[in-house]
This record gives sequence, C-alpha cells and structure tokens, in this order.
Amino acid sequence: MVNIIDIASKLGYLSLPENILLETDQLRNYPDEQTVIITTGSQGESMAALSRMANGMHKKITIKPNDTIVFSSSPIPGNEKSVTGIINELMMKGAEVIFQDVHVSGHACQEDIKLIYSLVNPKYAIPVHGEYKHLVAQAHIAEDLGIPKENIMILSSGDVLELDEESAKVTGKVQVGNVFVDGSGVGDVGNIVLRDRQKLAEDGIIIVVLTLESGSGQVLAGPDIVSRGFVYVRNSESLMDEANAVLQATMERIMDKNITDWGKIKTEIKDDLGDFVWKETKRRPMIMPIIMEV
Repeated sequence: MVNIIDIASKLGYLSLPENILLETDQLRNYPDEQTVIITTGSQGESMAALSRMANGMHKKITIKPNDTIVFSSSPIPGNEKSVTGIINELMMKGAEVIFQDVHVSGHACQEDIKLIYSLVNPKYAIPVHGEYKHLVAQAHIAEDLGIPKENIMILSSGDVLELDEESAKVTGKVQVGNVFVDGSGVGDVGNIVLRDRQKLAEDGIIIVVLTLESGSGQVLAGPDIVSRGFVYVRNSESLMDEANAVLQATMERIMDKNITDWGKIKTEIKDDLGDFVWKETKRRPMIMPIIMEV
C-alpha cells in the first residue's frame, strides 16, 4: 500500500498536500479526530494490520471507543466468516464499523478490460485472476473483440505455457499448491507427513512395545500398549485388556509359525489390532509396533 501511494504520487495520479502523510510513529503527536489511517485487512487476513488492531496485537495503533472503521470492499466469497469476526472484535472495542454499501471493486469492469485489449491488440489472450467463471467471461470479451478463439487460453494452476514467434501451447504441468512453514523449515512438510498429522489429530496413536530374545525370537516382555489421543486408558480398561488379549493371541500365532522377520511381525500386529479397534470403536488410530531385541 505504501508503494502504491508512492508510485501514484510520482506519476501524478494522486495529488496530496505536502506533509499530509505521517509515519505511524508520529500518530501520537496528533489528536485522533485529525488522523485517518488507510490500512490493509478488509478481507480478514489474520496477519494484516486491521486484524492485529482488532485483536489488540498491533504495536503502534490501538482501537478506541468512538473510532470509525470503514470497510471499502465486500468480502470475497469464502472470507465472510473471518471478515465478520474482525467486525465483531472492532465493535466490541466500541468502534463504529461501516461495512455495507461502500464497496470499491478491486477488479476491472468490462469496459476497462475492453479498453486494455483494444490498446494492446494482443495476438493471444490469457485471462488470469478470479474464479473460473471470471476467466470465461474475459475470454468471451476477448473473442468479441476479434481475437481468434484458438488464441484464447484459459489455464489451470501449474500449467506451463510455452510461447515462441509462431505459436503458444501448453507443454506440461508443474507442482503447485500451498507452501507450509513449520518451525525453521519452509516447504519441507510433504503430503505423507501431513497425512500422518491429520490421522494423529483425528484418531490418535497406539504404540505396541515388545521385547524379543536374540536368536530364538521368543517374546521376553510384552506386548504392552501405550496410547495417546485414542482413549483415556483409566476409563477404558476393559477395551485395553481385550486389545492386550488380541495381541497375545497374535504373538502366539507368530511364534507357532516361527516368524522371525520383524517386518512381518509388525504387519501382523498392525492388522490384528487395527481390525479389533475398528470393530470396537469405529476408529483407525495410527498403530506403531516397536520391537526391541536382547
């Protein structure tokens, strides 16, 4: 926003009296009724300045009773809940909030789009921004202005459009999507990790611990069950006792078949315990067998 105001002023599109713009540090030197703050956050973005003001987290600006806040744009579809939350928090602080019938569109109207196409007279038209219905509407405008239909391309996120002097065509697709920030890592949380976290959040985890004798493969201790986020053990003793009985039967069957491969043992434990838990609780917690050898 600062950059836009600066560029618009330099190009002559915005004419401002000298010394009318203040730094936020200077606000305390002026009475509230003499200042207007133009800020970001009309779509309820969690880290935008207006959201931080509403939450009382802004370092330099505090919302006070009798302040007036004007939302100059309507909520984008999907943002209604977060925008309403910001409005409510602002009102709780005593501010007057004006949020109806003051919409200023951030999108060019049809006549603006026609003007740009007429001035540029492009060989190809590639509508961008907005929902698919907006892209189709712009494609129709381009076609009405004489751009051949085969030269109008509506792309999906990740499409690779290759242009040369003779043609334009989609030649491939690249991976796109959200980039997750987790601690000091950026983009290193993959789909498998996210799937595991979702499963842990929904159904919890059961850890099965057992100790085998080196060489013979006989069970020396366990199997013992530790659960987190699945059931409260003290209130589900009968369920855990039955689960232990299932595991004991599984290990007896494994010993009878002389199965010593750890991978096979873990698979048998997961399958038998998973089937039992689903039958009893209709849940599928993550099951993690841990085998120790002594």
